[in-house]
Amino acid sequence: MFMDSLLGWFSVDMGIDLGTCNTLVCVRGEGIVLNEPSVVAVRRGTNKVLNNGNAVGWSAKEMLGKTPGSITAIRPLKDGVISDFEITEAMLSYFIRKVNGRSRIFGPRVVIAVPSGITAVEKRAVLDSAERAGARRVYLVEEPMAAGIGAGLPIVEPTASMIVDIGGGTTEVAIMSLADIATCESVRVAGDDMDEAIINHMKKIYNLTIGEQTAERIKIEIGSAAEVGDERQMEVRGRDNVSGMPRKTVVTSEEIREALQEPVNAIIETVKRTLERAEPELAADLVDNGICLAGGGALLRGLDVVISNATGLDVRTADDPMTCVARGTSIYLENLEEWKATMESDLDDV
Repeated sequence: MFMDSLLGWFSVDMGIDLGTCNTLVCVRGEGIVLNEPSVVAVRRGTNKVLNNGNAVGWSAKEMLGKTPGSITAIRPLKDGVISDFEITEAMLSYFIRKVNGRSRIFGPRVVIAVPSGITAVEKRAVLDSAERAGARRVYLVEEPMAAGIGAGLPIVEPTASMIVDIGGGTTEVAIMSLADIATCESVRVAGDDMDEAIINHMKKIYNLTIGEQTAERIKIEIGSAAEVGDERQMEVRGRDNVSGMPRKTVVTSEEIREALQEPVNAIIETVKRTLERAEPELAADLVDNGICLAGGGALLRGLDVVISNATGLDVRTADDPMTCVARGTSIYLENLEEWKATMESDLDDV
């Protein structure tokens, strides 16, 4: 333990929110230092990352859907878990190198937030990827716990706190008390499914094929879960499925709201199932404490309204919901010596 602390003087301990859409890295004492898309550009048919291993993050995301035949832009995480081991390793290696610096003699200790519903094999894949990417020691923390701490919920007190963390690949719903999870459910329906629903809507109604980035832009600019304030509209460009020619059309927030109903309803059902399984005393606490929304999906307009209507509870969105998990891992880093016994690590047999 003494040696581990001593080596910390020669490395940068970091917390990583390894997300399906974005990866955020924070450093002990500095907060969030990196926020980049979880995208890697490789030469087609190989796992060779372009630009000497540096075509990662923003530079790779710009290539999504626009690459020539010789290049592929890959998102190595799907539904919150690793779908491509080697590419994830290359991505983590790039992020660790960028934050830790090449001059550091020793690798960092790393706290990584993972979905609560992943299997032991999927946890091992995260641990191995981080180790091979250069981490000296790896600790895993469940995303709902990190999100709850990052959102400022009183999770260590003997009262119920409920978090709904809507990321890119998974939605984590958890009720926490006394620094542990009492009830939780992880469902693989989140921001990516909303984008997919918009793509399918454009194809079905307008015979127009659009890309992932366009769908995400539609969701951010005019997407909503309930009618709130002004109704918006947006010009959308894509490829006509009949003529094969480029074409543009105008869509309204009302029809996008209709398209998003299925993924939004799936999230609401998950929240209700979690509440139904809560202990009576914890359920009673939630009447006063309400529900906190975190993750990028929490920014969907009107989502707090529909969840509140479905559950009868007060629903609020955390401050800066996209960074809640990363800020939570940062607090774990600050208290690593006291809390590391409660986390799974590369020293355990996961």
